[in-house]
Amino acid sequence: MTTDKRVQTMKVEKITVPALRARKATRGRGERIAMVTAYDATFARMVDQAGVDAILVGDSLGMVVQGQHSTLSVTLDEMIYHCRAVMRGTRNAHVVGDMPFMSYQRSHDHALESAGRLMKEGMVESVKLEGGREVAETIYRMVRMGIPVVAHVGLLPQRMHAMGGFKVQGRNNEDAESIVEDAIAVAQAGAFLVVVEGVPADLGAKITRSIEVPTIGIGAGIDCDGQVLVSYDLLGLNDTMRPKFVKTYETLFGRGVDATKSYVDEVRAGTFPGLEHSFAAKKIADSGAAQGERRETDGASDAEVPLTEAHAYGPTH
Repeated sequence: MTTDKRVQTMKVEKITVPALRARKATRGRGERIAMVTAYDATFARMVDQAGVDAILVGDSLGMVVQGQHSTLSVTLDEMIYHCRAVMRGTRNAHVVGDMPFMSYQRSHDHALESAGRLMKEGMVESVKLEGGREVAETIYRMVRMGIPVVAHVGLLPQRMHAMGGFKVQGRNNEDAESIVEDAIAVAQAGAFLVVVEGVPADLGAKITRSIEVPTIGIGAGIDCDGQVLVSYDLLGLNDTMRPKFVKTYETLFGRGVDATKSYVDEVRAGTFPGLEHSFAAKKIADSGAAQGERRETDGASDAEVPLTEAHAYGPTH
């Protein structure tokens, strides 16, 4: 109980864009950036309380949450919905909203409009878009309009068909140099972080040395300034796909199956719900006093039921 009160009174220090950008200079003091994806308020509360620096509301939700084979079908409206949910569950971490396929490629004006909607309606604190030199001008215009941007180079999931699938990029010298040039271009355009995905570790290290803003690796080796993992992957909630770069810190899918089996067994056996999970009705009896005077004998009134027992869930702030 003491711990709960202490947590409630702790000062909330929101992690900002300048604070994350400054981590480039302090990574040697153990201040590498830990980023995790989240798609709803519950997961956001969980990873935020764990102390992550940034939460990415990724368009990977198309595969992780919706069960699609790629991220391509995710819409801007869907991203806004999930971003708002994550923001309700986050206090400390910086929240980045992914710009889905074709929400920024059509024109600079369309890109600005889409990014503006993610920040205004989705309430995120920055946006992320995929690409290198070809999106540098778009990033520049967004940043000039006050929209913080996270860039993304290397393996680009939105271009999985053009790339022939989810394959490691930059394995030959020409391709590697092209990705380095992409990273330099987006950093110079104003991106305050650069996600580097699916490249050899030595290339991840070279990109990190080549730009003045932090790199966030995912399958890009240990030398990046930070790392990002999909929450469902690190918790072992994805039982169908385990990329080489993923480390599973728990096996919650299997544990969830076992817990649900126990629930099914108890329902079928008639042992759930028990008395401790049931509400009592009011019982009214004669008091023996004046005619018409009555009193409650047992059973809690609805007003006495704590909200947590009344199945009421809401935002943390």
